Amino acid sequence: MKNTAYNPSFMANLGKDIPAGLVVFLVALPLCLGISLASGAPLLSGIITGIVGGVVVAWLSGSNLSVSGPAAGLTVIVLNGIETLQSYEAFLLAVVLAGVLQVGLGFLKAGVIGLYFPSSVIRGMLAAIGLILILKQIPHFMGADDDFFGEMNFFQPDGRNTFSELIHAFSAINLGALIIGVLSLTVLILWDTPFIKRIKLFKLIPGALIVVIGSVGINYLFIHYFPELAVAGNHLVNLPMISSAQDIGNELRFPAFDQFTNPSLYVVAFTIAIIASLETLLSVEAVDKLDPHKRRTPNNRELKAQGVGNIMAGLLGGIPMTAVIVRSSANIAAGGQTKMSAFVHGIFLLLSVLFLAGFLNQVPLSALAAVLLIVGFKLTKPALYKSQLKLGHEQFIPFIVTILAILFTDLLVGILIGLTIGIFYILKANYKSPYFYHKEEQRDKDIIRIRLSEHVSFLNKASIVLTLEHLPQNSHVIIDGENSEYIDYDVLEAIQAFKETAHERNITVEVLNVKAVSVLDMH
Repeated sequence: MKNTAYNPSFMANLGKDIPAGLVVFLVALPLCLGISLASGAPLLSGIITGIVGGVVVAWLSGSNLSVSGPAAGLTVIVLNGIETLQSYEAFLLAVVLAGVLQVGLGFLKAGVIGLYFPSSVIRGMLAAIGLILILKQIPHFMGADDDFFGEMNFFQPDGRNTFSELIHAFSAINLGALIIGVLSLTVLILWDTPFIKRIKLFKLIPGALIVVIGSVGINYLFIHYFPELAVAGNHLVNLPMISSAQDIGNELRFPAFDQFTNPSLYVVAFTIAIIASLETLLSVEAVDKLDPHKRRTPNNRELKAQGVGNIMAGLLGGIPMTAVIVRSSANIAAGGQTKMSAFVHGIFLLLSVLFLAGFLNQVPLSALAAVLLIVGFKLTKPALYKSQLKLGHEQFIPFIVTILAILFTDLLVGILIGLTIGIFYILKANYKSPYFYHKEEQRDKDIIRIRLSEHVSFLNKASIVLTLEHLPQNSHVIIDGENSEYIDYDVLEAIQAFKETAHERNITVEVLNVKAVSVLDMH
């Protein structure tokens, strides 16, 4: 289903999409590198996937604002997959097959699953990712760069967790990085104020670009005038240096097509396809909620686009991709309007590998951490919690449980826990309203009329059964399905079972406009 209420041309929005694409590129670059490192894959593999996600998938996708690339949620799967298949080249073949499976899922219309994620769970996921971004970026903001940039799980590969990493960060502060981080955050906050936004020139220049250029300049001053504050080594972006076509050839890896007979290949491919598809569907649902124009992404088309993206990434030596919430929300926060911003981000990633590595390797990670702190805050603003609380506990409890579950586990486990709570409240809501109940008190026998609603599903069975069980003795019950277009078989069976046993409580039953079914004897 497409929402065509707002469908701007790409060229008309270049003034917003190019700056937004630049911001997304600055966010994506260290994340691509960090996820590659954490996955045990070649450093360039994450950049390749980011390029394919921007240059190819952006145009195949029906989403206007989502940005695809390597996802932190897949790091463990990639790490285990490489270990299982015993070579990165064999793993690349699994990525290609996973892409083929995703295309198949798209044609089978499996994207409908995305429509069943409750809003409270999606909003909880966004708020949780915002909190995790803040908690995970604070160490990098202070110059404690022991953990890889972009790590999102509670339990980290280095043995620490999100909170113990924060404690450790205070004992490993790099003063130069911290100063750059504080100055960068200050600029970004000021850049978002109404005063700055009123200045036309500043509206065209993203604050993140000022922060990146400024951070390099400040570090240059540190190196030459305050060497004890100089930021170097693992506190800087670390992009592979490409100076010739031969360097590109040396960096690229290709699938091992002789691995088709390896049974483990298909297990890894299936795992990647399912997990990547679920993360993608969650991401596009979340992005659609963040979209100021409330456009809807066609989920089946998205699965096909992601599948083609993974086929291409695997063939070129990239790790698996999904639609990614962090990059997508950075795109929206930076004012992106169309898929051109995702494409621009992909072009910048390509240019960075070919021509900009020398400059980008001078950018302190603390400056980029400041950019992500702002993105995280916008995802988890206090106003979001207040609005969810106002909707009542049926919306607030799944929302807050999802946040806590993701915060203390990982994205998919947290979502499953949140969905479980959300489904409980859905079942509870269905329990309340499958019929209209009216009681008329008579001298000899009470008359109870139960009018079934238009659509009675198996979710309503519990409510109907409990109502029938608690009907008073010596009454006359009329069950009327005149207004019902659909009554689930389980409900029909429950009504029939009640009709056959009601005489034991001296209840007479009249069933109107409801199909009779036979109750199977299970004994």
